[in-house]
Amino acid sequence: MKIALLQRGAYRVSVKTRGSITIPCHYDQEYKTHVKYWCKGNYFQRCSPVVRTDPPKSTDKASISDDINQRTFTVNMTDLEPEDSGRYWCAVEVYGEPDVRIERFHLSVTPGNPELYVDQQEVTGVEGGSVIVKCYYSDIGNTEWCRSHGSVSCMWMNSGTLDGTSVTLQQTTDATIGNILMVNMSGLKMENTGWYMCRVGYLIMPVHITVRRQTTTQSTTTMTTTQAPTTEQSSFSPTAEPVQTDNTVQGPEGGKEKDTMRWGRTFFYLPKIGNAVLFLLCTIIAVVKFRAN
Repeated sequence: MKIALLQRGAYRVSVKTRGSITIPCHYDQEYKTHVKYWCKGNYFQRCSPVVRTDPPKSTDKASISDDINQRTFTVNMTDLEPEDSGRYWCAVEVYGEPDVRIERFHLSVTPGNPELYVDQQEVTGVEGGSVIVKCYYSDIGNTEWCRSHGSVSCMWMNSGTLDGTSVTLQQTTDATIGNILMVNMSGLKMENTGWYMCRVGYLIMPVHITVRRQTTTQSTTTMTTTQAPTTEQSSFSPTAEPVQTDNTVQGPEGGKEKDTMRWGRTFFYLPKIGNAVLFLLCTIIAVVKFRAN
């Protein structure tokens, strides 16, 4: 089962000290060519920009990139310390008018395990295949798996469909790790590529899933190994014809070559036979004449 969340853009994220996090910010089509930025402050009107999509696009702790095709800009923050905790805003710069606030996040940097985290924020699968995401969380609450692409739709039942693909949710508890929400997405499609998030109340952890097309390496290999053997291979097979042991030379006209060689031998011996017969006749005539005298 899935629902469309009524409130968008008031989230909490938790990161371990010295850790990092990537946060996506989705904007409307009309802002594709505008400068976007990430700022920090309790109030949007007085927030201080941390990083912007115009140069230099990065600082010692933050970087930003803008995918105008997906209408999403992402902020990556690294090497975080407790003093980096606070309220942050995704925003769009509008010339001649007040800037537009897109989303609000409250970042908590803690020395222990984060309140909600995943093994990795970037997951890759293949078309028709499946991916598994494990979400680890400390507080007991309503757990959801959400698709975030402008609007946000979430699933909280054990199984169902989300973004046109089959999803199974399984909750377990580990004595050392804590609570785990295991998400299995199967029958992946190319259009499933995008941002998702684990959610426990207002606490979220973004996850980007990339779906790639299957390669043809496996099928090509199968075709190669099942090819019929070549002529050269066949000549070495146990069922090959035995080698000829006579002196006959085989050729495209095999039978005719045998006849040609036979006639060649006949013409070779014919003069010798004729000479012998002639000599014999002369001898007989000489003997007859001798006796007649």
